[in-house]
Amino acid sequence: MKLHEYQAKEILSTFGVPVPSGKVAKSLDEVEKLLDSLEGKAVIKAQVHAGGRGKAGGVKVVTDVESGKAFAKGLLNSTLVTVQTGPSGVPVNSLLIEEIIQIEKELYLSVTIDGGAKSIVIIASEEGGMEIEEVAEKSPEKIKQLHVNPISGYQPYLGREIAAFLNMDSKQARSLSSLLANLIRTLNDKDLSLIEINPLVITSDGQLVAADTKMDTDENADFRHPANESLRDPEQEDPLERIANEKGIQYVKLDGDVGCMVNGAGLAMATMDVIAQVGSSPANFLDVGGGGSEEQVSEAFKLIVSDPSVKKVLINVFGGILRCDVVANGVVSAYKDIDVKVPIIVRMTGTNSEEGGEILRESGIPVSVANDLSEAAQLIAN
Repeated sequence: MKLHEYQAKEILSTFGVPVPSGKVAKSLDEVEKLLDSLEGKAVIKAQVHAGGRGKAGGVKVVTDVESGKAFAKGLLNSTLVTVQTGPSGVPVNSLLIEEIIQIEKELYLSVTIDGGAKSIVIIASEEGGMEIEEVAEKSPEKIKQLHVNPISGYQPYLGREIAAFLNMDSKQARSLSSLLANLIRTLNDKDLSLIEINPLVITSDGQLVAADTKMDTDENADFRHPANESLRDPEQEDPLERIANEKGIQYVKLDGDVGCMVNGAGLAMATMDVIAQVGSSPANFLDVGGGGSEEQVSEAFKLIVSDPSVKKVLINVFGGILRCDVVANGVVSAYKDIDVKVPIIVRMTGTNSEEGGEILRESGIPVSVANDLSEAAQLIAN
């Protein structure tokens, strides 16, 4: 789950990470009060779950109350379109009003989980304020990565090595080492998957301040953090993804036109590869899971066909705990509830695959039951 910048900074501050003084506003009256408290000199930032806010007009430095109110009025309750939101954009329902800090230098710093190495990785660059993906593509030598041993944990020498790479002096190096220790403690204690500070600012008086922060939680650990639910902002999520989450379905919206329903993440990836190999592209990643019920299958199917970009549906199931006849009954039930106008291709194998195929053929719904994945792929291509 993504957190808003103001939420991330509140968490970081409790772990001793320096952040600018600021508060969130959700109305123009609150904006005015906060601007008054800062004598009109502030940075106003749209609070959305997307990067590229500055280039999209979602961030501005103001020097008086009236100009700040005018900017906030045009931004609050609007829709912000950035390079990361897609053309539909995301709603701006809150603004972060922060003090202006005197910036000497901007750096990039993050701590995240490297699944391949099975450890925390520290990523740093002197190219702060830029998208790290752009830096990685054009100047990979400007990025430093160091892994944290999962047994010994963070050690000060890691901080010194990062500080040397960032050309810091000895005082800044000590501050950075302490900051990194606090970031990793935050990541572990809060079960986060990412903390990104971009930029990490060196101020004119030599202090390190997290000027902008992104933070993602690991939803698999939510049972340990019940308070996380109060941090969720459903209006920042894709509507279909939000509905899927509420129904316990693993769903990610993609930009293709072939809707996919499978049982198992590995099978989902293989299915999307097959779709790509025949010249099409998947419209979603949807995993009903190994133990999905008939009701979940029905809801998953309804979810897929409710996406207007879907022109075909491919259901690829390997029957195990989730039997093929359960999938077939779920699809038939959903079809009877809604108006489906796209072709449906089904490939089933495993437990009760013959029974599932028979249910679909006798249901009267227009569905093509493929004997294998190769035949299913050809049906998608035609």
